[in-house]
Amino acid sequence: MRQLVVLPWKQSLIMSYKSIRARFFRSLVTTMTLVLAVSFLAFSQISIDIADAMLVSDNPVFHRILLQSGYDILPDDVSLSASPKQRWIVVLSLLVCVVGIINAQLMSVTERFREIGTMKCLGALDRFIVRIFVMEASMQGFAGSVTGAFVGGIAACSGAIFRFGTDILPIFPWQDILSTSALAIGTGIGLSLLGVLYPAIMAARMQPVEAMRVEQ
Repeated sequence: MRQLVVLPWKQSLIMSYKSIRARFFRSLVTTMTLVLAVSFLAFSQISIDIADAMLVSDNPVFHRILLQSGYDILPDDVSLSASPKQRWIVVLSLLVCVVGIINAQLMSVTERFREIGTMKCLGALDRFIVRIFVMEASMQGFAGSVTGAFVGGIAACSGAIFRFGTDILPIFPWQDILSTSALAIGTGIGLSLLGVLYPAIMAARMQPVEAMRVEQ
């Protein structure tokens, strides 16, 4: 009976980190795709948070500035929402991000046929193969999401100050901005994990003989 190899989580984490280092530039491209999508999401939502804070401030000057900036404000409005066009752009950017991640992970699986076959020949369980890919995606997702949320938040705050002036600083909704940033980070990590599921399952289901005989 073939002996099954069960590695601790710490060792799996080390292997995932080394795999990312070995494929640094490919991992960087995947991470940058996520950075752009998350930064756009954070920028859009934080800009709305700042506009909402200006709306509820009951300052007629802010109301006039919002109207001049193209916001449609009704007398009873207490919150602004993204336009349908803007929402579709965000959704499409996130969808492109997921497709990019899936493509990058599939290429990673193709490059690692022999590595996967060797691990399976040594007794690695299917769930161990899936764990390696999921951990790699989690690290890339966390790094890309945090960077994207930071860049998007800085861009939104800087743009608001440049657009509306420094008078809006006292009413900046810092709590809403942090909440939106956290949501953007969670969304980015979720997208990264979603994008790696199919490639990871495909890698885990490979037969060792088939993986070992593939010519690189």
